[in-house]
Amino acid sequence: MKTIIKHAIILPLKENFSSKESGAVSIWVNSYLKKTNFRNNIHIFCSKLHKSNYLSKKNLNIIDNKSKLFSNYSYIKKISDRIVSKNLYSAEVHNRPEYAKFLLKNTNLKVNLIFHNDPNSLRDSDTTEKKNFLLNNCNKIIFVSEYLRRQFFKNLNIKHKNNVEIVGNAIDKLKKFPKKKNLIIFSGKLNKSKGYNVFGKSIIRILNKNNDWKAVAIGNEPREKYNFKHKNFKILNWLEHSKLLKFFEKAAISVVNPTWQEPFGRTAMESASRGCAVITSISGGLQETFNNNLILKKNNTHNLIKKIQFLIDDKKKLNSIQKLNFKNVVHDIDEKSKILDNLIPVLEDYNSITNKNLRILHVSTFGERLDHRIFNLSISSKISKGLIRNNFDVINFDYRDYSRKKIFNNSIDDKILSIVMNYRPHLVIFGHNNILKRETLLSLKNNFKSKVIIWYEDALAKGGPDYKYSQRLLEKNHDIIDKYFITTHPSALRTKISKEKIHFMPVPVDQNIESENFYEKKKSKDLFFALSHGVNFGKLKRGSSDDREKFIEKLIFASNGMINFNILGLFEEQPKWNYDLNSEIMKSKIALNLSRGKPVKYYSSNRIATLMGNGCLTAIDQRVGYSDFFSKKEMIFYKNEKDLVRKILKIKDNKNLLIKIAKNGKKKYFKLFSNLYVSQFLIDKTFSFKNKYNYKWT
Repeated sequence: MKTIIKHAIILPLKENFSSKESGAVSIWVNSYLKKTNFRNNIHIFCSKLHKSNYLSKKNLNIIDNKSKLFSNYSYIKKISDRIVSKNLYSAEVHNRPEYAKFLLKNTNLKVNLIFHNDPNSLRDSDTTEKKNFLLNNCNKIIFVSEYLRRQFFKNLNIKHKNNVEIVGNAIDKLKKFPKKKNLIIFSGKLNKSKGYNVFGKSIIRILNKNNDWKAVAIGNEPREKYNFKHKNFKILNWLEHSKLLKFFEKAAISVVNPTWQEPFGRTAMESASRGCAVITSISGGLQETFNNNLILKKNNTHNLIKKIQFLIDDKKKLNSIQKLNFKNVVHDIDEKSKILDNLIPVLEDYNSITNKNLRILHVSTFGERLDHRIFNLSISSKISKGLIRNNFDVINFDYRDYSRKKIFNNSIDDKILSIVMNYRPHLVIFGHNNILKRETLLSLKNNFKSKVIIWYEDALAKGGPDYKYSQRLLEKNHDIIDKYFITTHPSALRTKISKEKIHFMPVPVDQNIESENFYEKKKSKDLFFALSHGVNFGKLKRGSSDDREKFIEKLIFASNGMINFNILGLFEEQPKWNYDLNSEIMKSKIALNLSRGKPVKYYSSNRIATLMGNGCLTAIDQRVGYSDFFSKKEMIFYKNEKDLVRKILKIKDNKNLLIKIAKNGKKKYFKLFSNLYVSQFLIDKTFSFKNKYNYKWT
């Protein structure tokens, strides 16, 4: 399956993402952007600059920070709003755990957090509680050095987590060894923490002794002042990164001797990659930058002078170390970019989903609570079986059975979210229910990118039984539900739901469930009819009435004793189910399919599949509109009670004609409304696939 990258890179508020004065974070990001395969899909978020040019302009999102009251909170809040509006899926936060925390708590983004400095010195990663929150909620936590990883896990009761990675700063290698000069270089903040005080004192003495050598220091530090002067020593202000690299190419020796614990040591890595012999102190992650062989045991002038003079005196050794550093670049940007690309959370591309790779969660009633008493009437089971026959992977979840058992005493929302987290369905089908809270549905769609649809089998048109309740049920969260499939034709509805979302769905038949040929059985009755006071209740309810009773009473009266009825659910005849129901139906020559409420276009109870699918000649009110699908050679269509009596009397003693029409009806019903077709119809409409079958009901 194809995947989609919709990724944000978030820089710290005061990070200068510019060609001038860019810090380590900006250089990291810019180097990666030049190499990644996903540049077109990555959006950069940074604060507004007042000088110089941005390092990259593609998908650049500039956050205005002119206000005096502007803060880190204001900054990440604005970024969060932009990310949501752009419908991005993941975010990469650089060196600001407080930003990561905000996004994790306020959005559905997958968050990667990259540490460039000691986590113990940063807000929202400076306690064990805060670290554990990040470990348990970030998609990835990335450190630029093993040293920083160790600092993070210090004082934690664990030393490893699978979502933790180490990806160092990286450099683009040169193809050819550069021409070197007798030049010694120091780059960085010109302060004591970076070891500039030791370098300055040492370099004056080196230059006094070696007239053919020169030195340069590149950087500044307004808070500390040093007065190192020599005719062969130049001090330059900050340079653009590309110009700094050119100095490294010229220099023979680079000194990187910080007195503090360096998180990584980019200067050492860069100067070594440009063929410098690099002298370093023992500091934090500095030794991870390249295969160093010139380490100061003590970071003082005596030792630094000794190391530099050794290299000046032994040109062969100097050249050997330079070549070794040049050839053995540890942190190659091409390799590191591939690693970073693989760490970006990906979103499944729903445009690439096919009829072969769908995972489907079907949340409905599958009869477990009723010990499968109504297995032959269950639309839920028939749809799932049809989906499986169409080669989809399906998990059924019976929410009513769950609700009764109160498994683990957690909510139905939590239970379904847990299933989704494990199974990651492309589609969640809610069969005859709309039970989830809005925030749960949003989580399904935003966090897991699942499509959400509902099928519903009760009458929905005005005048139907409980139609107002059913309509309110369906309209809940209609803006975030993708599709509706109903057994009433949508033209009969007045609803808030967009018409483009609603489709008619016929009651399906299944080749294993509707497997009988009732027309072959001996008949002792003329007309069968059954009703119940609810399939879940299973028995007649005292004091309950049904508008169909009046129709049956009129029908019996109009027949004047000339029709032999077989009626269940009326006159104290209890309803029957599954095989007992089939035994009653097959006794009769004709079955009446009469649904509650007024006749509505295409609406029928699920019993029509049991009747026609098993080869029972079926009569239906002509106002239902089934003549759009069936002819008089396949069904009986009647206008009223008297018309039905007349048609029954005309045909009931013609055995061959009864068999012929019933047989034609079964064949036609399977041809039109097989669960193979109905289940695929749900898929094709939901995912806008080309119709796999010819759906005659659309």
